Amino acid sequence: MQRALNVTRQANFADWYQAVVRDADMAENSPVRGCMIIKPWGWGVWELIQYGLDTRIKATGHENCYFPLFVPLSFFAKEADHVEGFAKEMAVVTHHRLTTIDGKLQVDPSAELEEPLIVRPTSETIIGDAFNRWVKSYRDLPLLVNQWANVVRWEMRTRLFLRTAEFLWQEGHTAHVDREDAMAETLQSLEMYREFAETVLAMPVIAGEKTEDERFPGADNTFSIEAMMQDGKALQAGTSHYLGEHFAKAQDIKYQSETGELRYAHTTSFGASTRLIGGVIMTHGDDDGLRLPPAIAPRQIVIVPMLRDKPEDADVLAFAQGLATELGETLALKAPIRVLLDKKPLKSADKRWNWVRRGAPIIVEIGPRDAANGVVTFMRRDALRDGDKVASHNLPRADFIAAAPGLLAEIQANLYAEAKARLEANIRTDLKSFDDLAAHFGPAAEDDDAAATFKGWVRASWSKPTGEALDAVVARLKTLKLTIRNAPMDQPATFGPCIFSGEPGVQEILIARAY
Repeated sequence: MQRALNVTRQANFADWYQAVVRDADMAENSPVRGCMIIKPWGWGVWELIQYGLDTRIKATGHENCYFPLFVPLSFFAKEADHVEGFAKEMAVVTHHRLTTIDGKLQVDPSAELEEPLIVRPTSETIIGDAFNRWVKSYRDLPLLVNQWANVVRWEMRTRLFLRTAEFLWQEGHTAHVDREDAMAETLQSLEMYREFAETVLAMPVIAGEKTEDERFPGADNTFSIEAMMQDGKALQAGTSHYLGEHFAKAQDIKYQSETGELRYAHTTSFGASTRLIGGVIMTHGDDDGLRLPPAIAPRQIVIVPMLRDKPEDADVLAFAQGLATELGETLALKAPIRVLLDKKPLKSADKRWNWVRRGAPIIVEIGPRDAANGVVTFMRRDALRDGDKVASHNLPRADFIAAAPGLLAEIQANLYAEAKARLEANIRTDLKSFDDLAAHFGPAAEDDDAAATFKGWVRASWSKPTGEALDAVVARLKTLKLTIRNAPMDQPATFGPCIFSGEPGVQEILIARAY
């Protein structure tokens, strides 16, 4: 069966992913190694993600602000665990001027900075410095800020949207009077991410706490949402951190309590990035390209007029324009429908497949017969094919306009239901030992990107070891390219034996290969 892409998920999942990003016109590699250019269609998706998250962040009392791209090296030196966690990924600015030497433009040796600057990998330290000035009294707390920014983490192996040297994100930072208030904030942010992923991205996730070895550098507790991609791997889609007093002590963030005592604030941070777009691609895409949930589709309905350089073209265009205008005045998913009339001078079949690859939820084709009869012929991107054939549907014009909001809501729900069923069907709960894990996942291949290696996730009990015992567990898992993703928030009342040691279990964890 002919598909719109030149590679399938089953043949090679990594190549399929790159093909979707390319053929859906989402992004491309930049001249700077490891960085990406986000193209208009990809940026349109990011804008809608940004709007949805920003609305939720502000609804919980946070205010947006902005902090510098450059962070003094001394700021990181104040927090040993934090700097150790990011040291290998930091981009460092050491000079401030170029000059011509022997006819070549080079760094001016005389322009060395007194203190090197780090291109921010995250902003806890520089925001903590500001909190030191902004927080004086318990009346200043809680302090809730958020920024939309770019960050740089120097990655050796990059993949568009999933892992790039520079990426875009939001990072929330807060300060509180005590652990209880800060932890409530941390869990509220986690729930915000869960709700957003499931209702807007149609991407089911499991929320839980990261294990000690997977915590954010310098945090007391880290929580994440984990999504299952179609190759069975996990994608960490958002994180929320309770930082305790560590950063407050490093940056001397103190407040005077109601009783006049000076106390350290308790801080938190939370973030989600453009890797969410990679998650959407790998959750919903098929062998014809991207399938976008209507909530984040820059164009929810695309109308393709079938023009043939004949007199009836004028009637087709008039019918299509009227349809586009009326659809644009119709509400769906609590907003006017985002509709596009594609009048580019290309063959209608080429335009149709272009929008199929881009994942437009509904693609309408209007020909002379449709215009004459007042009929709308359309395809649903969530159910493009009926066997080997492309499935098309017909409705009278008025009926289609009336049905459009419901169709978009149904596509949104169907994409979620499909992904939810895949997640629930592919978590094993019957493995009892490390040998069982090894037998199930098999040896870790150098290239395990093909969907044929699909193994899903394992949920199992463990004894929650720490220190050297935890290091030993992590090392054993690493031989299979496995990690503990999180300990789900919904824990059972009783536990089986630890899958690693056979000792009594105290918690259930998710184990998977991951991006």
